Amino acid sequence: MKYIIGIDASNLLRGGGRTHIIEVLRAVDVGKHDVEKVIVWGAPETLDLLEYRDWLQKKSPKALGGGLLERSLWQRFQLSRQAEIAKCDLLFVPGGNFTGTFRPYVTMSRNMLPFEWREMLRFGFGLLTIKLFLLRLTQARSLRKADGAVFLTEYARKAVMAVIRSIRGEVTIISHGINTRFDHLPRPQRPISDYSGAKPYRIVYVSIVDQYKHQWNVVEAVGVLRRETGWPVTLDLVGPSYPPALKRLNEARRKWDPNNVWAIYHGAVPYDELDRLYKESDLGIFASTCENMPNILIEMMAAGLPIACSDRGPMPEILKDTGEYFDPLSSESIFCVLKKLIDSPVLRTKLSYESYEESKHYRWERCADETFSFLSMIARKTISSCDEIKGLDNV
Repeated sequence: MKYIIGIDASNLLRGGGRTHIIEVLRAVDVGKHDVEKVIVWGAPETLDLLEYRDWLQKKSPKALGGGLLERSLWQRFQLSRQAEIAKCDLLFVPGGNFTGTFRPYVTMSRNMLPFEWREMLRFGFGLLTIKLFLLRLTQARSLRKADGAVFLTEYARKAVMAVIRSIRGEVTIISHGINTRFDHLPRPQRPISDYSGAKPYRIVYVSIVDQYKHQWNVVEAVGVLRRETGWPVTLDLVGPSYPPALKRLNEARRKWDPNNVWAIYHGAVPYDELDRLYKESDLGIFASTCENMPNILIEMMAAGLPIACSDRGPMPEILKDTGEYFDPLSSESIFCVLKKLIDSPVLRTKLSYESYEESKHYRWERCADETFSFLSMIARKTISSCDEIKGLDNV
């Protein structure tokens, strides 16, 4: 039997969610999974990025070009009907929220903030915290009622299941992939004495500036490192920003780098330029305390960088023993790890090669294959159950 799979991309407007669906549909061999057709509902700007396939249909109702309220109402009251008209055998909702009536559906858990109180409360008691709490309720409901749920890491599965307790359907773990353009063999690691003010040792931290990313602690750690060692070390901070967190970062930069010499905030950089940025850097750092699956960490691994990493969340599950870990809430801990790495070209060489090899497990072809295997399995299982029920009704 050939299946028709519907995909709700109505809220995949940017970031990792949109990248995920673009890359999965680019990489998948649908014939291998008994899929006849894939129908994607989404905003025009998302659908325009999906490569042509003869089995792929793109649908963009007017409401999906509107705001959040319009898109939410469309999903709640129109999507299920549209999926029925299209004769979908299964609906995949990678955005995590589904309030419609269509069955069967498979959803995905991709946002950890609503499920970790300590991280949520870093934003204080305001509208954003209320929004995150409401997301906790709606995503928990979507997961509980789903016929299948996809988690990105074992850490995320355990953390979310501790909150929602049970899921009526099947559960699987399917990590994301990374684009092969990030692949870069580790460079020869040189002693810090080879660097100078004209050619400094460059540390890079790519991530949104947010309350759980702790860029200010990294700035302080690098400031202390420069002061105590005299090493020509710079820090490139790259990513969009949440205004209160950016204010905190700028305060740290003014304190530790008042002349704006070494702690440079570049703002958001286009995704297709990140591989170049990694290749121009000497060491990667990642100081987040809340992640579902840290794609940026895997990108740095694939780029051949030695990595200093937060010891929280799923980071040890991803990086394993191929990096050096620190407490992201402690600038002293970050300082110690940076000093240890920069002071030892031998250690940097060992870790960069090991993490580069580890990154090869994260490929979009594998992600696409595992995702559609799971979707087909849920569709087949549901259809078989319905056939059994019909058989009993006819007895």
